[in-house]
Amino acid sequence: MQPDISIVIPLFNEEESLPELVEWIERVCKENKYSHEVIMIDDGSTDTSWNVVKELSKKYSAIRGIRFQRNYGKSPALYMGFKAAEGNVVITMDADLQDSPDEIPGLYKMIVEDGYDLVSGWKKVRYDNALTKNLPSKLYNAVNRRFSGLKLHDMNCGLKAYKRKVIKSIEVYGEMHRFIPVLAKHAGFKKIGEKVVVHRPRKYGVSKFGWERFINGFLDLLSIQFVSRFGKKPMHFFGALGAFTFMLGFVIVFWLIIQRLTEGASFGLTHKVGFFLAPPVMIMGTLFFLTGFIAELIVRNAADRNMYLTEEKIGWDQTN
Repeated sequence: MQPDISIVIPLFNEEESLPELVEWIERVCKENKYSHEVIMIDDGSTDTSWNVVKELSKKYSAIRGIRFQRNYGKSPALYMGFKAAEGNVVITMDADLQDSPDEIPGLYKMIVEDGYDLVSGWKKVRYDNALTKNLPSKLYNAVNRRFSGLKLHDMNCGLKAYKRKVIKSIEVYGEMHRFIPVLAKHAGFKKIGEKVVVHRPRKYGVSKFGWERFINGFLDLLSIQFVSRFGKKPMHFFGALGAFTFMLGFVIVFWLIIQRLTEGASFGLTHKVGFFLAPPVMIMGTLFFLTGFIAELIVRNAADRNMYLTEEKIGWDQTN
């Protein structure tokens, strides 16, 4: 029987928080009479997190577990969770107890009753360090809104809800989990909203993210914008850029030839900037064009890029 909700939880070294988190989720789902599954993806934890997941699976039949052989990152963990999810509504949350399971009914309602394709949590009041996390997060989200056109205040919030069709229609890889709403938008899902959610102070452990995620995030956003527009047709970008650059060099050469013909021997060709500028510009144009051609070949013959080694699974047949 297909569950009402699949709750996907990536985790890395969260042994202390898992029992409390799962008990809380079970209580909320039971109170609201949701049939559900909880898919926990252990991203190569070095503590006893996986043993905790196995013990919880004995106590709660809804628990499913996937353990990576090594640490791959949050995007691969979400990819595997999305691939395994069977619920009509899929909800993601972090494992550190900073996301409240009490938000599940509200998110579920916005998908099922209000017809949203995707709902992103907005931690309007945050308990993180104001200088190292809150300020960079605000700047990061402002840039995201400007580039993506999505008016979301907290695009990187781990607490999100999706129609099942959304998570089966997008591919999350690399570090693209920060931009799932952008991926959904480019896939054609138009009703994307947000919900103010409670942000709880961290109870156990320390944050796994640093300043580098903001730099990497901006680069990933540019990558998504490019791939979304030209991923299936790279020649449209590189070919056009190459043709323009080559023609610019050709125009410079043509202008030098006209000047040489009109001014005669007095025209010092080798003393003109254009004489040295035109050849590299034309070469660059040719290289851009060749880049587009090679990219087209790669796109047409690309293998599956989401291949991750799993060490163990619980809650499924091992053949799944």
